[in-house]
Amino acid sequence: MDERVREHAEVLVDWSARVEAGDNVVLSVGPDAHELAVAVAECLGERRANLLSTYSSGEITRAYLRAHNGDFDANPAHELALVEQADVYLSLGGGRNTSATADVPGKRRQAYNSARAGIRERRLDTRWVSTVHPTRSLAQQANMAYEAYQEFAYDAILRDWGSLAKEMARVKELLDEGSEVRLVSTNTDLTMRIDGRTAVNSAASVAYDSHNLPSGEVFTAPYATEGEVTFDVPMTLHGEAVRNVRLEFDSGEVVEYDADQGVDVIAEIIDADDGARRLGELGIGMNRGIDRYTDNILFDEKMGETVHLALGRAYDANLPEDESGNESAVHVDMITDVSEESRLEVDGTVVQRNGRFRWEDGFE
Repeated sequence: MDERVREHAEVLVDWSARVEAGDNVVLSVGPDAHELAVAVAECLGERRANLLSTYSSGEITRAYLRAHNGDFDANPAHELALVEQADVYLSLGGGRNTSATADVPGKRRQAYNSARAGIRERRLDTRWVSTVHPTRSLAQQANMAYEAYQEFAYDAILRDWGSLAKEMARVKELLDEGSEVRLVSTNTDLTMRIDGRTAVNSAASVAYDSHNLPSGEVFTAPYATEGEVTFDVPMTLHGEAVRNVRLEFDSGEVVEYDADQGVDVIAEIIDADDGARRLGELGIGMNRGIDRYTDNILFDEKMGETVHLALGRAYDANLPEDESGNESAVHVDMITDVSEESRLEVDGTVVQRNGRFRWEDGFE
């Protein structure tokens, strides 16, 4: 086994999920993540955790959803019981076809997601972490040779997370103390309120309220959004290519939308429910180990010199205990490149210009 696979497993179990002896761990394994799953299972055994592994396949999900009539039972008891008894939920992505569910009808997908809202909420109460094993399908989606993609993925995953956490703490402090964020770049001028929110220093560990590996972002839950934004980073949503999405906000809600490609997908997302018309997340990418777009949101949204916004659900970690924030069955991230002709302001002070923070070399 490639030693990097073992190191990936150790980072996931120890740094990210903080697994302890006696923890009940659900391990959800993608079809081509077998090697990483073996390494994770070994780590869990060494730490005397209780392991239950499940199989997660886009092809299986497609077959089920296309055959179903769309009238889904709410929160099936057996599935709910699984997450209710879990302390840790680890998801190892690694499918054979990144567009496996592209032809599932949108309304059926929405109905399925809505019917499992309670299961999703309970899973989010665990020490959950999502990661991916570098696979040939992901390399192909990134338009990279497999070996080059492995190097890319491990450069992003196997980092000095403690040092990065200290750097990102500076951005967290700015957001925690701020009241309004303004993002300005080509075809974008957007303002968002952030007062009363708590930013998350997403350093790839549940100890930081961070649940992705790799991570490397600072995010908060904006509200009262006004203005317009263009997302110029290519992406795939619901198995379809989406290019140059444009959203206009008024009184916190999307009032106009368009895209050069994939506008029907954007319409499907926005029409999912009332909360899908509002923002649930503002994220600032800070992982410079991610140096190119790969059409995989787990990596792309963490890339340095990018900002991403998510339509839909806000995360509880950003909110006061007595506030629920934006609620939705969806949480869909879209990314804009801020490396050129851009600035990010907090309460009128420029904190990042052309991808460089004010304390970095190159900030002007």
